[in-house]
Amino acid sequence: MGNDHLFDAFTFEFLNKRQAHACTTSLKSEAVSYLNELIDFLFPHFSKKVYSDPEDVLANLQILKRNLVELLKLLNGSSPLNAVEIADSFVKMIPEIHSKLWNDAEAIYSGDPASESVDEVILAYPGFMAIAIYRISHELYLLKVPIIPRIMSEHAHQITGIDIHPGAEIGSPFFIDHGTGIVIGETTVIGKNVKIYQGVTLGALSVDKSLAQTKRHPTIEDDVIIYSQAVILGGNTIIGSNSVIGGNSWITQSIPPDSVVYNKSEVRIKANKEFEEPINFII
Repeated sequence: MGNDHLFDAFTFEFLNKRQAHACTTSLKSEAVSYLNELIDFLFPHFSKKVYSDPEDVLANLQILKRNLVELLKLLNGSSPLNAVEIADSFVKMIPEIHSKLWNDAEAIYSGDPASESVDEVILAYPGFMAIAIYRISHELYLLKVPIIPRIMSEHAHQITGIDIHPGAEIGSPFFIDHGTGIVIGETTVIGKNVKIYQGVTLGALSVDKSLAQTKRHPTIEDDVIIYSQAVILGGNTIIGSNSVIGGNSWITQSIPPDSVVYNKSEVRIKANKEFEEPINFII
């Protein structure tokens, strides 16, 4: 190839990047595959396997532990040295994850008149699937597993339209209704029995990198309802328990318990004389 000298700097940088960021090509697909394996195990709705006795359950838990160790090895340079300990700690959390998710599913069924069964919630509600993936990725996040929790949360984002950072702390039960466009930031804290509708943002007032280790996102206390398109920002912002946040609200300061926040709308009856000239517009 002519002008080989033009590629000298490129080849040097190329090889350097390949060595410094040597995640294997299969990391993303294997992380999603392991996630699906967990969901299949936790819910019979997604699996063809039938568990008939406790030994079957315990055997599968050992398989999940082994497979997590293998997944962690794919991190290469950033793979934790204590992969077996991490896998053991994670598998010990599966009973609690299982309990919380069934609690979430029951709450969604009880709180949604359109839902006909808990099975419908588990199989067909994107909000529940986003919560399930969050609860799995959150435990891996707490164990300081790099990259993999974010791969899982982004997979949830892709398939549900709901973006929950695995670092968020969310109590159970938790109810996401419809869900499309919801964003929940890394340092968000959400209490128990909270219900959130589509388009809600629980975000930060600043995205400065120097604030990475600070609480940047709001706290939502127990029994709060947040309606669609509400935006709640800031690490010092607390929404008090048993409050209702109306749709399209913009909140950057704390709200006391038992509050109702809403945008006041105005209805005007038009008079024909206000529109004597034709209105020209293009859609």
